[in-house]
This record gives sequence, C-alpha cells and structure tokens, in this order.
Amino acid sequence: MAKIILLGAPGCGKGTVAGRLVDELHIPAISTGDIFRKNLSENTPLGLKAKGYMEKGELVPDGLVIDLVADRLGEDDAKDGYLLDGFPRTIPQAEALDGILAKGGAGIDKVFYINVPRDVLISRIAGRRVCDSCGKTYHVTNFPPRAEGTCDVCGSGLIQRKDDNEDTAANRIDVYERDTAPLADYYRKTGLLVELDGTAGPDALKEAMLRELS
Repeated sequence: MAKIILLGAPGCGKGTVAGRLVDELHIPAISTGDIFRKNLSENTPLGLKAKGYMEKGELVPDGLVIDLVADRLGEDDAKDGYLLDGFPRTIPQAEALDGILAKGGAGIDKVFYINVPRDVLISRIAGRRVCDSCGKTYHVTNFPPRAEGTCDVCGSGLIQRKDDNEDTAANRIDVYERDTAPLADYYRKTGLLVELDGTAGPDALKEAMLRELS
C-alpha cells in the first residue's frame, strides 16, 4: 500500500516514470486532467459544475478541484494506494488534501520531487512531437520516430503542440516555479519529500523510488 505524490516541472518526465511505477506497484495513477475528462464525459454533478467554469475560460476553483479529487480517492481501485500526478498544485490544495486524508486516518507516504535544470526542461518540451492521430509522443533527439515526421505506431504525421514551443515552455515553467514549486518546501518540512535527479532517466528514477518506498 503506497500513497504517493509526484512533483516536478513540465518536461521533467513525471508522466513516463508514473506509468512505470504504477505498473510495478499495481496502483492507479490519478491526475486532475483524467478526473476532469471522466466527470465531463459522464456528466456527473461535479463535472457539470467544472464545465461551467471551463466554458467561460475560467480556472476551476480550488474547492471544486478538491471535491473532484476527494471523490476519485474514494473509488475502490484507490483503496490500496495511488499516485497523484498534477495534484496538489498549490499550498491550499496540499492543506485540503491533508484534511481529506486525515478523515480516513491515513496520509501520504512519500512525495517525490523530480528535479531537472531549466535549460534541459525547455529543450525537452520544445523537442516534443505528438502523433496527430493516436497521441504517441516522441522527441526529436531523445526519442525520434524511425521515419522522420511519421508515427511508428499508426503511420500518421507528427505535430508540435502549440504549447510546446520555447517561449510557451519558458512561461509554463515560470508558472510552475511561482505556484507549485513552493510545495517542495511544504513537504520537506513534513519529512516526506525525496528529491531525485530527473536527468537520470525513467528507469533509474523508478528504481530509486522503489528503494525509498521499501
């Protein structure tokens, strides 16, 4: 049983290592994006509330995000543990999560903070390419397709997402450093934080996390 939070800036490799870790531990990876999509597609009461804000181009308020996460953590597949990716994003969200877990008499076991230098983050994001059809992700230098510009899986063309250019990447990292990076200090004070070198690669990160959890 492991309850894990994964922190790190855009481009740090959270998604890749999360997939490998949850396969090893047999726990679900829970992201706010997935929660939103599920609730929106099923037209749940919480999803309809979120939809109202999103259609106006407004951020979904913390209170509603927390309700959505609390609802997801109550599902059967999360009873034996989970990995939170993308939540909490702010100190108030972290405090609210503590309150949710305290009601159940449990708490977070480990918070892994994947640290990657800013220039490496920008290079990773700006070099990312995505299949326009199946969504498979590549990188122009780190993980190129066999045929340039063509998906290995389905043969469709690869695109660079609008938010994957250098200027937008730098802005996304700025927002992360302003709003989310302070969480590292929050969890460091609790003794739960483990900092890891994100340049080591996903397999090395996964093994380091498993050692900490054991």
